[in-house]
Amino acid sequence: MKSVRVVVVGAGVIGFSTAVCIAEALPFCSVTLVAERFTPDTTSDVAAGIIWNSGYPDIPVERQRRWFKDNFDHFLAIAQSQHAPEAGVMMSSGWQIFKEVPAEKKPYWSDLVLGFRHMTASELKRFPDHKFGQAFTTLKCECSTYLPWLEKRFKKAGGRVEQRKVNSLQELSGYDIIVNCSGLGSKTLVGDTQMHPIRGQILKVQAPWLKHFIDENGKTYIYPGIHSVTIGGTRQEGDWRLDVDEGDTRSIIERCSRLEPSLSKAKVLSTWVGLRPGRRNVRVEREEVLLQGRWVPVVHNYGHGGGGVTISWGTALDALGLVRQCIHEMPLHAKL
Repeated sequence: MKSVRVVVVGAGVIGFSTAVCIAEALPFCSVTLVAERFTPDTTSDVAAGIIWNSGYPDIPVERQRRWFKDNFDHFLAIAQSQHAPEAGVMMSSGWQIFKEVPAEKKPYWSDLVLGFRHMTASELKRFPDHKFGQAFTTLKCECSTYLPWLEKRFKKAGGRVEQRKVNSLQELSGYDIIVNCSGLGSKTLVGDTQMHPIRGQILKVQAPWLKHFIDENGKTYIYPGIHSVTIGGTRQEGDWRLDVDEGDTRSIIERCSRLEPSLSKAKVLSTWVGLRPGRRNVRVEREEVLLQGRWVPVVHNYGHGGGGVTISWGTALDALGLVRQCIHEMPLHAKL
C-alpha cells in the first residue's frame, strides 16, 4: 500500500525530473504531478538544452558542482545508451567565445565536461572580433522529446498526472508533502517577489551542415540538434511578452550569421518564445506551511533561470533528499 501522498507542482524539466526521482526512489509514496501546462507548452520546450551555465552568485560552488556533476552523469548515461534517440539526448562539441578575456578563464564545471581547453590562436582566427575562447564537449537535451520520455518513465514508476491550474497551496492540503517546481509560477503560488521573467526568443533552422555549437558568452548562440539547429537569443529581464518579436528575429539571424555566415542560407522552420524563471539564486529548500489547520511540509525546487536543463537532475536529487527528511520526521500514524 502506498502510504505517503506526495504532489509535485509543475510539468517542466524540473517538475518531471523531481517527480521521477521521488517515484523511483520511494516506491511507498503515491506521487501525483499536477500542472496547468504540459509539453509542448512549457518553458522547457523553448530551452536550447545545452548543458553548461554561468552559476548562481550566493550558492556555494561545491553545491553547484554537485548539481552539475549529478546532472552531467545522468545525461551522459542516457547519451551512451539505447535510449538516446527517444530521450532526445546527444553529445555536442563546440566553442564558447568572448570579445574580452573573462575574469574567470576556467568555470566551475570545466573539469566536469569532456575535453575542456582554451582555444588556440589559429582556432580564434575564425572569430576575429573575439579575444578568448573555450572548447569542450558537453550534452544537449531536446526537451520536446525528453519531457514525454520522462513522463513515460514517471508513469512506469506508478506516478499519476493531472492537468489543472493550482492557484493556491491550500488546494493541495490533502497531500502529506508538497513539492513546488512551478518555476515562474512561484511568484504567485508562494508569493516569491524575487521571481521575474527573463524573456527568451529562439529560432529553429534547417542547417544540417553545422555540427559544432558556437556560443558567444550566452548572448548569441548556435546549437546543432537532432532534427534542426537552434539559434538565439534574447535575455530580456522583466519582459512578459510571449508573442514573437520580428525585430528580435532579425537581430538573431544577423548576429548568428556574423558568427556562422552559412546561416544566411538556412531555412527558418519555427520561432519560439519562452519566459525563463529568473531568480538571483535557485531555491532548493523546505519549509512548513499551515494548510487547513495542518502543518504541511513543502519542498521548493525552482528559480533556475536559464540553467534548468543544466542542473535539473542535480537539484531533483537534492529535492528527493529533502522529501526523505520530511518522511523521516513524520509522526508514525501519518505514514500508515
